[in-house]
Order: sequence, then C-alpha cells, then structure tokens
Amino acid sequence: MRGETPPGKYRELTPEEEEIIVHKGTEPPFYGEYVDFFEEGVYACRRCGAMLYSSDDKFDSNCGWPSFDDEIKNAVKRVLDHDGIRTEILCANCGAHLGHVFEGELLTPKNTRHCVNSVSLLFVPKKDINAGVAYFAGGCFWGVEYYMSELEGVISTAAGYMGGNTASPKYDDVSSGTTGHAETVFVFYDPARINYETLAKRFFEIHDPTQVNRQGPDVGEQYRSVIFYTDEEQKKTAEKLIEELEGTGLYIATLLEPAKKFWKAEEYHQDYFKNREIQPFCNIPVVRWRDENNEKLKRKSLI
Repeated sequence: MRGETPPGKYRELTPEEEEIIVHKGTEPPFYGEYVDFFEEGVYACRRCGAMLYSSDDKFDSNCGWPSFDDEIKNAVKRVLDHDGIRTEILCANCGAHLGHVFEGELLTPKNTRHCVNSVSLLFVPKKDINAGVAYFAGGCFWGVEYYMSELEGVISTAAGYMGGNTASPKYDDVSSGTTGHAETVFVFYDPARINYETLAKRFFEIHDPTQVNRQGPDVGEQYRSVIFYTDEEQKKTAEKLIEELEGTGLYIATLLEPAKKFWKAEEYHQDYFKNREIQPFCNIPVVRWRDENNEKLKRKSLI
C-alpha cells in the first residue's frame, strides 16, 4: 500500500510538515490539498503511515480544513489541548498532531467533526490499498470474526465463504457440505499498527488447529481449518507458525491454500455476537505463544 511505513520507522518530514505534525502548528484555512478532495480511499498518517480516516466519513464542513465525522477504530487519540479548552487529536500509533475534534455542531448525524490539517495526512486511493487483507477459516465464523475484530489494528472484518466451487453460495448451500466452501473470515488490517504474524497467531489460538473438518460439535468440510494466503509472504509466515506449533508436539491439520473469491455471508451472520451483545460460545481461546521471557502473556484479552 502506498503510504505504508514499517512500525517504529517514521518518514523524514519537511520543515512545514514538522511545524504542524511535531510542533502542533496549524495550516491556513482553505490551504491544504485535501480540503475539497473527495476521492475514495483512506487517509493515513503522513509520518508513520497508520490508517486514520476513511473517505466514507469525510464531509464538507466549509470550515477550511478536511473534516471527518468518524475515525478508523482506535486510530485517533484524544487529549486536552494545551489551551485547556479544545480537544486535540493525535495519531494513536506515533503521536503525530492531526488537529482538533469538535462535537455538538449538528453538521452530520454523528454530530462530530474532526478538523484535520492536510499536512498531517497522506491519501491512499482505493485502488492502491493492496496490503492489509487476510482470510482465515477455523470452524464457525461467528467466533472467529469476534476474536479477530478485537485486535488492535484490525479495521474491519466480514464473515463469508471461500474455497468452494459454487458462485454466490448461501448459508444453506454451504451447510449442506456440497459446495466445497469453508466458513471464512475476511480481515482488513492496518500494516502500520499490526502485522500478519500477529493475526495468524491469534487465529491459531482461537480454534483447535488439530481437528480435521470439524470444530467441537460443528462437523463437516465447511468447518475445516484453513489459512487462505494472499501472497508468498503470508504463506511463509503461516508455515513458520505451524512448524513452531508442531515443535511443541501438536499435529496441525490447518490447510494452506491460495485465496480465492470471497463471498460475503448473509447480513445476519455479520458481527453475530457483538450485535446480540452475548459472549462467544463456539470458540475457547488458548494461549500458544508467550513473550521471550515466557512470563508475560502477549495478548492480555486471552488471559
């Protein structure tokens, strides 16, 4: 993806960019390149490359600066401004100054306006967002989606079907076991905030990768364990993790297959547990990796 920067490595800034991003300056109104700009894509942090805003949330406020009524989940941090009145907004990944956020103006149904300096942003067209996509199948997709969506840096998820030989499959078709599809979860993530290995580790921890064509009481080819990789790098990462797990004495049944057409499932399957405000009952997370000191668990949500 254009604009992507490895975690912990920042772009070298011009004096103008440094004045605003580091020293919390403000560009003149109606000056920035994104004020009257409304193409489809995402707006990333100019310093670190983390995704901050979707073009779907940009609106014309006629205030002189790019305006958004929402941010990508957990991408923006709010702090009290040094003036003691306004609320400053920062890139949650690197702390870059973005601008300020205002509420109660009734400009959109969300009643929020992120007033952002163009200099703090880097637009990535929709066609160039070619990183940050992963596909995992590990039994019932309700639980897999729930646990993957909890990870910091995951922007969105969707439940669906992949790996079969039927176009536009429906849930009843897949459940019959005749289409060859597996219940699969699509994950769209920000590479500047989370890497593929972290996602894959979570996948192996939220289902039983030793079971063949089943997860607990759910039996059938549609419940098989599969990582559908999008490139060779993802495949190599998955192979490495499988080797690590088998080194502990486990037999890993997870299949590695190239990603195919992803068919989104019916709407009632999306965010199943969150929409019903109930705890997942079809996945029991198990910690399989610890940090180098083998003392502190990496993912506190699994404790």
